[in-house]
Amino acid sequence: MNTWGNVLKLSIFGESHGPAIGITIGGYPPGIVIDADFIASEMARRAPGQGSHITARKEADHVQILSGIKDNVSEGSPICGIITNTGQHSDDYKNIPFRPGHADETAFIKYKGFADMRGSGHFSGRITAPLVFAGALAKIALKKAFNTEINGKIVRIAGETDETKFMDSIDAAKKEGDSLGGIIEVAAVNVPGGLGEPFFTSAESHIAELLFSVPAVKGVEFGSGFNMAEMKGSEANRDNHNGGILGGITNGKPLIVRVCIKPTPSIAKDGVTGRHDPCIVPRALPVIEACAALALLDLSFEAQRYSPWIK
Repeated sequence: MNTWGNVLKLSIFGESHGPAIGITIGGYPPGIVIDADFIASEMARRAPGQGSHITARKEADHVQILSGIKDNVSEGSPICGIITNTGQHSDDYKNIPFRPGHADETAFIKYKGFADMRGSGHFSGRITAPLVFAGALAKIALKKAFNTEINGKIVRIAGETDETKFMDSIDAAKKEGDSLGGIIEVAAVNVPGGLGEPFFTSAESHIAELLFSVPAVKGVEFGSGFNMAEMKGSEANRDNHNGGILGGITNGKPLIVRVCIKPTPSIAKDGVTGRHDPCIVPRALPVIEACAALALLDLSFEAQRYSPWIK
């Protein structure tokens, strides 16, 4: 079963070309007023079919909430949301060989050929849509409890750092039948200090665990990350180069995390047909924000275990 979390429990289900995808969320607190418009806006940021730079697959990505929320207020029971798939072109995936850069071969090895791999099946980036729904709920809860704000930005598309040229680079790759990757940075402010543990379940490892569940993520760094290897200690100790985490525990400063998103593996140059993003980075942005929010919310629940004894 595809489940993550210690106090907050997430379980995602569905395939890219199945009837629906969805998520069950356990441990979400009761009494939280849920802003349906905010959820819809977050889902729209990730949804396909919104321009020439992303896949032409059309999906509304409307979340149908089956349980756990009544009259826009969380009940405390598990929340289940499903998203109907309506834009499948399953014939695009008939009789295709193992595609380079995809999970086709590893899925065959693990599931003995029984996995539905149309559109990459359960391995598809489409399965991140339920994560964005859960992340929107996490942002709402964090905002209410701590006034935490979580925002991301694209800092690099392939080798380009000028955001005014990002779309030009994507267009050029698309015309060549190729694709691009990039780097996303997420900053969380008003993060309470004391979240996380030394060594195991450090704030970094818990956040990274969820980030690495996103299919396109191939690298994660906090604060100045790998650039710290070029610094002296007198420099690295200052200016929040550690990204708001020391000893595995948040220190109350802005939490900074960056992820590397690999180029979309479905490319015309490799003879792969279908509707695919020439660069998944823009649509991955709300997914990465969602993962950061969910991990911080779970860490905040764990931190409360001392509260009955320590005032």
